[in-house]
Amino acid sequence: MMLTPSLFESVFNTSPIGNYLLSPTPEATILAVNDTFLKASSRTREELVGKSLFEAFPMNPDDPADTGESDLRRSFARVIETGKPDSLPAQRYPIRVELPNGEVGYEERFWSAVSTPIFGDDGRIQCISHSTSDVTGQVRSAAALRDSERRFRALVNATADVVYRMSPDWTQIRQLEGRGFIKDTTDPLEFWLDEYIPVEDQELVHNTIREAIEGRKVFELEHRVFRVDGSCGWTLSRAVPMVDASGAIYEWIGAASDITERKEAEEKLKEADRRKDEFLAMLAHELRNPLAPIGAAAELLQLANLNEERVRQTSQIIGRQVLHMSHLIDDLLDVSRVTRGLVKLEKTPLDIRHILMDAVEQVTPLIRARRHHLALHLPPDATTVTGDEKRLVQVMTNILTNAAKYTPEGGMLELRADVQASHVLIAVIDNGIGMAPEMAARAFDLFSQAERTPDRSSGGLGLGLALVKSLVELHGGTVSCESRGIGQGSRFTVCLPRLPVQDGRDSSHGPGSGTQGASDALRVMVVDDNIDAATMLAMLLEAMGHQVLVEERPGRALELARKTLPQVCLLDIGLPDMDGNALAQRLRAQPETAAAVLIAVTGYGQESDRERSFAAGFDHYLVKPIDTKKLYPILAGIKRT
Repeated sequence: MMLTPSLFESVFNTSPIGNYLLSPTPEATILAVNDTFLKASSRTREELVGKSLFEAFPMNPDDPADTGESDLRRSFARVIETGKPDSLPAQRYPIRVELPNGEVGYEERFWSAVSTPIFGDDGRIQCISHSTSDVTGQVRSAAALRDSERRFRALVNATADVVYRMSPDWTQIRQLEGRGFIKDTTDPLEFWLDEYIPVEDQELVHNTIREAIEGRKVFELEHRVFRVDGSCGWTLSRAVPMVDASGAIYEWIGAASDITERKEAEEKLKEADRRKDEFLAMLAHELRNPLAPIGAAAELLQLANLNEERVRQTSQIIGRQVLHMSHLIDDLLDVSRVTRGLVKLEKTPLDIRHILMDAVEQVTPLIRARRHHLALHLPPDATTVTGDEKRLVQVMTNILTNAAKYTPEGGMLELRADVQASHVLIAVIDNGIGMAPEMAARAFDLFSQAERTPDRSSGGLGLGLALVKSLVELHGGTVSCESRGIGQGSRFTVCLPRLPVQDGRDSSHGPGSGTQGASDALRVMVVDDNIDAATMLAMLLEAMGHQVLVEERPGRALELARKTLPQVCLLDIGLPDMDGNALAQRLRAQPETAAAVLIAVTGYGQESDRERSFAAGFDHYLVKPIDTKKLYPILAGIKRT
């Protein structure tokens, strides 16, 4: 069958590929154009045939990226030079169009083309067949896909989540991206899911996966996972099934978030809530204890014919129990005020030795009752810190009380102050019941007292150490707790900023700033038939650096004074055999003690009592309990011999 011109024209025009014939000249005149190209370019034959291709489709002079004309010219030149077809991949070739507003503009289009030489009988190129395909849609789709991929990569890099692909049965990881926290691998395809999941969580994970596969539903689970740093953290993993046309799952796409911090915070909240509940139970227990005797006393007072002694005893019981309840409530209110920042400190320069001795004085009854031995190691010279005297004494009292409570009777307590260049370290050490490491780590948390001991025999609400931490931090210091374990005792250390030393001594102007150093030690004799009171006073004086002798009988005190020549005598007035006033007169009469400074220490505070003591030869008169702020200046003003 011969290819007639009419048949050729029919095939040419009905071809699904745009085509036109061009002259093999630089102008590339359009000789013929098929219907497909006319439709694609929205032109007519009259607009194109007989015109140069580059005149019919001019380049955009305002678009520096428009290289379509130059690309085509080079392609045509290669065809003419080689006599072979030349292909152009998808190229950008904007075409001029009439815009809806009537103006002329350029529409960005992309074309792929093949230029084929058509030879005549003489072997010369008669024309060039230029076949084109409008691939604008494909190019834009590919560009959108690349842009989407770039956004996906940016999102993966920006997020802390891990994005993964899993095999249909979840036995193998196909892809792992953005592995910011999950265990890293060089080639995820070589690793199975269980490589990432701790053994104790694998059954839970596999059961949840099986349910998701069988139900073709979303997989969602919080579980533990190995992290990049080797630790075991928590993740929230969520994956959706990808199904084919038959409904079969061909893979899973998922994301995993690092929720370790959230889970740890939840655990802390649960623990705090548990300790709060235990605290409330303990509070109820502590409040019921005093209520029981108060209630019984109230019923007893309603009975008739109670003698005066029984009424007095009942009243004393009520008073003691009300005082105990008041202390419990005061502790609660104190912690509340401090934690809400309602406490205002009245800061002044203070000698830390006075703070510690005041605290020891307050805790001494408890120490004596439990028959503990307290060792004091205090600096010989004044060591100054800035703080609120009352609150710092409260801090040390709470720590010492805590040590005394949780040390079995007859135990050893130690109070030590070590002076550094910029701070003072105060340690309270005991050989008591100790603590487990986890308890030591949160000893200063509210409501943590309940786990310190299995019973409630020590009493209290466990608020003391929480208050200590808050008050120490208000003073710019720190407090810590150490214990080698249960039964190994504890060590509480308070670190407070120290005031700079001036002229070789601390610049203390607080109460008791006249305390003597070791080189100014006085020989002091304490006479008191209450051996606990005498020993405690002796400890205070020894901590100040003085040499102290204790005697409980006046007769032996006179003999001891003649031998030791004390410079200061602190005498109780209510002594057996010979009261303190008579003892003072005898001491004044002895040549060895005639010049000694005599200080009355008594529970009698009437003016007439003072007058009798001064008449007996006393130089100073102090009412029990001794105010150390008054005692320190007295001792500081005594001339040494």
